[in-house]
Amino acid sequence: MSTDIDAGARALEAGKLVAFPTETVYGLGADAENPAAVAAIYAAKGRPQDHPVIVHVAPGASLDYWCADIPAEARQLADAFWPGPLTMILKRAPNIPDAVSGGQDTVGIRCPSHPVAIRLLQAFKGGQGGVAAPSANKFGHVSPTTAQHVRDEFGDAVGENARIAAVLDGGQSEVGIESTIVDLSRLATHGPVLLRPGHISAEAIAAVIDRMPARPDAAAPRASGTLESHYAPHTPVAMQDTATLNSTLARLHAAGRKVALIHYSALPATHAEVALPPTPEGFAHALYAALRAMDGVGADVILVEAPPQDGAWLGVNDRLRRAAYRSTGIVHGLINNTTAL
Repeated sequence: MSTDIDAGARALEAGKLVAFPTETVYGLGADAENPAAVAAIYAAKGRPQDHPVIVHVAPGASLDYWCADIPAEARQLADAFWPGPLTMILKRAPNIPDAVSGGQDTVGIRCPSHPVAIRLLQAFKGGQGGVAAPSANKFGHVSPTTAQHVRDEFGDAVGENARIAAVLDGGQSEVGIESTIVDLSRLATHGPVLLRPGHISAEAIAAVIDRMPARPDAAAPRASGTLESHYAPHTPVAMQDTATLNSTLARLHAAGRKVALIHYSALPATHAEVALPPTPEGFAHALYAALRAMDGVGADVILVEAPPQDGAWLGVNDRLRRAAYRSTGIVHGLINNTTAL
C-alpha cells in the first residue's frame, strides 16, 4: 500500500486525479492549487462550476496558508475534532485559487482521519499541500464508501492513463456519510452556522466554542452536498414511518410492484431488502452501500423505514431527505398505476 500511496501522491503532483478513502466517504482528489486539475474533478463528476469542493490537509497543516481572518473558534474546533469528519468554512486566503470555492471568497477545509488519507496527504508535496476532494461519484449520485463503488461509478475512466489515475483502497469508510460542515466565515454577523449535519453534532460543536450553530440562512456560503436533491440512486426513493410501511408494502404488492426495502424493524418480505443497524452510527455506516445494492435489484421503488427524528439521526435524515427529493408522489403513483413500470 505504501507504494500505491507514493504513486498516488506523485500523480496528484502531476495534476492527475486520484480517488482515496476517508473516514466519511471516498473522495476524488486533485491538487487544490492547480486550477486545471480541479477543473478535471468537475468534468469527471459533471459537477456545476459554482458548487465548491472541500480542501483536505494533513495533520498539523497551517490554516493560515489556506484561510484568512481565522477566528479563535476555528482553531478550537480543529484542536478538538481534527483529524476527523468536520469541515470548516472560512475566508479564503488571497493565494488560494477560487477554483476550489466555486467563485466565492470562502474555502471549505478539513483534515481527514482515515490512515490512508493521512499518509497520502503527508506524501503529497511533503505534507504541505492540499487535496481538493468531493465524493468520488457522478454529481448527485450516492456517495461511494468502498473502492469498488468508485470503480463501478467511473468504469473505464479509471486507470494509469485514464481520467482517474488511481483508486486507493482503504476498505469501507467507517462513518459512511459526509463530514459535518460549519460556517465560521460570518461569526460577527451570523455566528456559527451548521450547513450540513454529520457525525459531529451541533451540540458537540457548541460544547467546544460555547455557541450553538444556527440553521442555514439565505446568505450562507454555498457548500458541498447541500443542494435539495443529492445522494440519490437511479431508482426512486421514498421514506415512510414504520406503521405506514406495513400498509404500503401490502398495497404495492397487490399492485404488482417490486419493492426494495431498507429497514431496521421487522417488516413483511419484499422483492429485495437489507436490514441496517438500529443505531445512528451503524445506520449511517451502512446506508450508502445499502442504497447502491438496492439500486441494482430491478425494483420500482426503494422504500426506506424512516429513522427516528432526534438529533443523533440528523445527518442520516438529511441524506435520506435529499435522496428522496425528486421522488415525491412515487408511492401513490405506483399503487394507483399512474407511474410506468
